[in-house]
Amino acid sequence: SSGINAEWPLRPGWQRLGAKVTAIEFLGNIGGAGIDLEIAKSLQRSLTKQGMKFKLNTKVLSAERTPEGIKVIAENKKGKKEELTSDILLVCVGRRPYTNSLGLDNIGVQVDPKGKIPVNERFQTNIENIYAIGDVIDGPMLAHKAEDEGIICVEGMLGGVPHINYDCVPSVVYTHPEVAWVGKTEEDVKAAGTPYKIGSFPMAANSRSKTNQDTDGLVKVIAHKDTDRLLGVHIVSSVAGELINEATLAMEYGASAEDIARVCHAHPTVSEALKEACVAAYAGKPINF
Repeated sequence: SSGINAEWPLRPGWQRLGAKVTAIEFLGNIGGAGIDLEIAKSLQRSLTKQGMKFKLNTKVLSAERTPEGIKVIAENKKGKKEELTSDILLVCVGRRPYTNSLGLDNIGVQVDPKGKIPVNERFQTNIENIYAIGDVIDGPMLAHKAEDEGIICVEGMLGGVPHINYDCVPSVVYTHPEVAWVGKTEEDVKAAGTPYKIGSFPMAANSRSKTNQDTDGLVKVIAHKDTDRLLGVHIVSSVAGELINEATLAMEYGASAEDIARVCHAHPTVSEALKEACVAAYAGKPINF
């Protein structure tokens, strides 16, 4: 069985079930928008070892169901076309806010050209007693972001002061290994001209990962060069989605790399890799690598 798969969390799953998976990606890297490029390369290496194939900088021109299977015509950035045939085709071309059929025009709620509902800091629409949160407003379309917005929105209705730090909303790609990040990528801080330093630590040097024979991945920490304040944390690991929450909490409270580096972490745990990466960012090198 073969499949051309464009839904990231499902791709490794199909591969482990015995399918031959080819990923066609329009961008020059996997993982989608917002991923750190070094992390994207690490994930691609891991998935390639699992048997997945990748066609980057490639767009799909057409897909047609035939007696032999689903025929896909793809074209790379050099203009070279290629025909692929698969049993299953999974397509993911992004998300759009679902606002067209809500009858918003009947009550006068404004919608921007992309279908999103503009709101103020209290999540009020242009009609002050109608509020909007989650996927229909600006920002990442993530369930946990929408949940926090819902809580903060209601608190604001009751007289509270609404506040949400969108730099501290984590993202997770549920592949194996998982990928998770919060804050800025290295590309972000470079583009902004922010002075920064990097600390990283490979899972291959982490005791718990070695014991579990699950050593693919790394932790990458980005901190301000002058203040040591954490700017971004990026993780590739089988438990990245769990580890990222410590980093998110630290960043929410304005922690430095040294702050995490000086916190005692239980041994042996995968979380020690985050500590070691922070030691590397703060002190110049990790302790156990």
